[in-house]
Amino acid sequence: MDLVQRAVRLGLKMVRLVLFDIDGTLIRTGGAGVAAFARVAEHLYGRREGTSGLSFHGATDTGLVRDFFKAHALPDSPWERSRFLEAYVFWLDHHLGRARGEICPGVRSVLAALQALPHRPLLGLLTGNIRLGAELKLRAHELWDEFRIGGFGDDHEDRAQIAKVARRRGEEVLGRSVRGPEVLVIGDTPADIRCGRAIGARCLAVATGGVGLEALRQCAPDWVWPELSSERIVEICAS
Repeated sequence: MDLVQRAVRLGLKMVRLVLFDIDGTLIRTGGAGVAAFARVAEHLYGRREGTSGLSFHGATDTGLVRDFFKAHALPDSPWERSRFLEAYVFWLDHHLGRARGEICPGVRSVLAALQALPHRPLLGLLTGNIRLGAELKLRAHELWDEFRIGGFGDDHEDRAQIAKVARRRGEEVLGRSVRGPEVLVIGDTPADIRCGRAIGARCLAVATGGVGLEALRQCAPDWVWPELSSERIVEICAS
């Protein structure tokens, strides 16, 4: 029985919106994002290894910029943040061209399975990346056009607020409100689980981004997998 037939038998009706994190969930950039931040820190602000103390796992780009300014006692203003992020996407594009990284296991098959479902959910992004950074990363792997909507790091510094933005944009496209259980958030860090819970979503955590299975389980997502699985994603969407 193929995935479409199986979905019909299961009567898929529940999940209307699936929101994916990017780094460590959809792709691995080979450190391009971290390297781009470090280049900006050095070239614009003279801080060699200036991002060494920052925690990138589950962070937002705008939050990282704020943390960088605070750590180095630098002036923080909307203009300075914009200046930093404009330089960041330049360097990100540069580093992606050198080391594009890879697509995480199971991603293409999961996207194909979701697109093949008879009651196809809307696919979107829920990421701390600013929008242009997200687009650069995903276009490097021809994945950007798989997603119709998203919430991004330039929408808000707080991932919980980004989740609300993503849900609202999903509702605008769907033409109806969506209840929490109708949203599935897929990510690879505790921060992804927390922001999914902030909108009442069900959460699937995958250990493809550097956080181990046990650490993810301690955050109490609905499901924890070693990697994405097209067979199992159908069962989730029908449950």
